[in-house]
Amino acid sequence: MIRSRRFVIAATLASPEPCCETTARYGAGRGHAHAHGSVVGRRTRRQQVNGILVVSATKSEALHVPERYDTLITGIGKVTAAVAVTAALARYPEGRRPLVVNIGTAGALRSAHGGLYLPSTVINHDISSEVLRSLGHPVADTLTFEDGDGTILATGDSFVSDAEVRDALAARADLVDMEGFAIASASAHMGASCRLVKHVSDHADETAMDWPKQIDNSARVLAEWLVDMY
Repeated sequence: MIRSRRFVIAATLASPEPCCETTARYGAGRGHAHAHGSVVGRRTRRQQVNGILVVSATKSEALHVPERYDTLITGIGKVTAAVAVTAALARYPEGRRPLVVNIGTAGALRSAHGGLYLPSTVINHDISSEVLRSLGHPVADTLTFEDGDGTILATGDSFVSDAEVRDALAARADLVDMEGFAIASASAHMGASCRLVKHVSDHADETAMDWPKQIDNSARVLAEWLVDMY
């Protein structure tokens, strides 16, 4: 369901209507090489596209997106995000599916990270990939983007708010969220290009518990980026 009226909530997707959020403050990223991955889409600054579907986990993160953008609110977590994006894209004709732009907050896995990021890589961090591969079951746990800034985003269903967990995850990534990999994977499956745009709201430690207080600032920055880009 996609219509240019504020938000489409994932739970309402049974109804077949469509609805489709900064400035150049991109964080400096580190390049990492990952196997078992796929390349997802390519977009350049101010490039024209057939359509855009702005995707966010929560309404708060998309609060400042102008009404002219079709906006999908998926709910929190990988499963709800993947289901919502798949259902939304299925309502577009094949070959005319929009660019999926996932905007949202992320936790920084290093104290030096802050601001806005366009990850080059997203990993599914809480799946036992190596074990499954050793048992003969290939697992695609990494997706890459040709227009990213070099940072790596880790996606998992756990809300990371513990410094010890954060530090272990920092060996693999720069940022952490709960939907990015699922949204990118669903988009690729449906033949739609995708880009992830994340604003740091906390440092994935005890400060993460203040996330609700930080969302509005992040939402404003994300909306500014969207308007500037598209």
